[in-house]
Amino acid sequence: MSAKNLATVTNELIESYGNTAKNVISAYRVGNERAIALVDQSWANAVKKTGTRLSAEVRGNALSVQKKVTAAYAKGVEVTSDSADQAVNKAVELAEKGVVQVAANASRFEKATGVKLKPLAVAAVPAAQAVTKVAAQLEVKSSEFATKLAGKKPRSRLLP
Repeated sequence: MSAKNLATVTNELIESYGNTAKNVISAYRVGNERAIALVDQSWANAVKKTGTRLSAEVRGNALSVQKKVTAAYAKGVEVTSDSADQAVNKAVELAEKGVVQVAANASRFEKATGVKLKPLAVAAVPAAQAVTKVAAQLEVKSSEFATKLAGKKPRSRLLP
């Protein structure tokens, strides 16, 4: 029973860390989207201010190049953030499966070695719960930060 409780608490901790990582990824994505918009606007204003000092063709080319650079940068942000989302999802999945497997094999280990793990598991639960509580607070703060940065709830392409 205590090994299951420890496994449950450990999986909650893993899930919380995964959610915190996803919040950071959302903040990265939103922050870069805002930076792109700012650079695009600044570039357009700078080209506009040149007025007739630059020919219409040069101004058009400058705006065209900026759009291509922005598109490439935006694609890079999209690819890296999507890849990071996938990596976090996979890491959480594998870590949780590992915890379940360790818990399932605990009785086998006890039989093979004669070492009782139950007292250790019972003793570890309060510490794991305390760490999980701190991790949950960090998760909440990272979500608040990502939401504040986005100006609304961050969009997510994460797996459920």
